[in-house]
Amino acid sequence: MMGPAHSLSGAAAWLGVGAAAAAAGHPMPWPVLLVGALICAGAALAPDLDHKAATISRSFGPVSRWLCEIVDKLSYAVYKATRKQGDPRRSGGHRTLTHTWLWAVLIGAGTSAVAITSDRWGVLAILFVHMVLAIEGLLWRATRGSSSEVLVWLLAATTAWILAGVLDKPGNGADWLFTAPGQEYLWLGLPVVLGAIVHDIGDALTVSGCPILWPIPVGRKRWYPIGPPKAMRFRAGSWVELKVLMPVFMLLGGVGCAAALNVI
Repeated sequence: MMGPAHSLSGAAAWLGVGAAAAAAGHPMPWPVLLVGALICAGAALAPDLDHKAATISRSFGPVSRWLCEIVDKLSYAVYKATRKQGDPRRSGGHRTLTHTWLWAVLIGAGTSAVAITSDRWGVLAILFVHMVLAIEGLLWRATRGSSSEVLVWLLAATTAWILAGVLDKPGNGADWLFTAPGQEYLWLGLPVVLGAIVHDIGDALTVSGCPILWPIPVGRKRWYPIGPPKAMRFRAGSWVELKVLMPVFMLLGGVGCAAALNVI
């Protein structure tokens, strides 16, 4: 799928988690619901760090473009080193390592580790990175062009600073779900994991499928492209994605938000 659909699906997924948490007796304070939705929207773009033409490649200027090249080469090396006889030969690493459940878990765990072991600047860095990605994904058309990069970074930095200040206030969710001393912001890894998994599921619906299960082998393939029957798949950017899925994501997100806030 394309960037806007990935970000919308990530935000909708976290709002759905908020509704489920409320039903289970662990309601999210509204700052957690908002921040988690934005982080998840940003994290839902992150697996495309292996693709030099993806939205994330231009989000942080030369740094992200350089990082995309590194991750693409790393992913390709892992693919070649672990492929089985049934896996096809490839010329690049897109939709391999960063599109797996293992990558999602590791990135989420790393985010939580940074959040609880660093000072406030670590939390701000996590928020800033994902705010940039969320803005790039959700406001895709408005942020196109190199002239908008600095404006996006300023907006993301301001938003991250404000939201961190709101979360720091007692009762606003810094210790949501994990309440032991020293576990503040441990939950920040959850929307990161969810965003990556939602991205993978979205790509699995497209023509190429997605090797979500790696390194678990399926038959003669270790990089088996999971997906529905081919008749139910679509091409990225097609009318199915733009006219059907994106409106559905917005509707589900609205319902999830209302349920999470006990409006319905």
